[in-house]
Amino acid sequence: MAKGLVYIYAGGGKGKSPAALGRALQAAMEGESVVILQFLKGNGMKSQDFLRRMEPEIKLFCFEKSDESYENLSEEKKQEEIANIKNEMNFAKKVLATRECDLLILDEVLRLVEKKIVSVEDLKALLECRGDTDIILTGKKAGEDICALADEISRIETWTPEAKVRA
Repeated sequence: MAKGLVYIYAGGGKGKSPAALGRALQAAMEGESVVILQFLKGNGMKSQDFLRRMEPEIKLFCFEKSDESYENLSEEKKQEEIANIKNEMNFAKKVLATRECDLLILDEVLRLVEKKIVSVEDLKALLECRGDTDIILTGKKAGEDICALADEISRIETWTPEAKVRA
């Protein structure tokens, strides 16, 4: 059995989640099933309504209950959301174990590692369950330990005309 590939979309620029969504659309057009799990974005995002209209080919889940972004929550609410996030990570394992999709997108999962909500070891254990399912991880920072888990890494940076061109 072929092993699914792990893709990372990371960097300080905007466009990591839209790039992952583009891959989701491409996979759906090719007849594949897609599951997207969003983290740390709150449950009140307008884009979620649009994405839910793409079911059953693309299924979107967000276990967080708050309509606000994680960073804007009180410490008590953050603890509640951490419990929800851990449930969502367990759901990701179930999705992989049951081969529910061809592509699993873990949107902003790298921020979970950065905030120490999920360990690198937990993420690695999840990826080892992938079988032939491709997985996309998004977030700003991907350390060497996480990059070592990937088959392909895309660095997304914002370029402005005022910025100097890098060699």
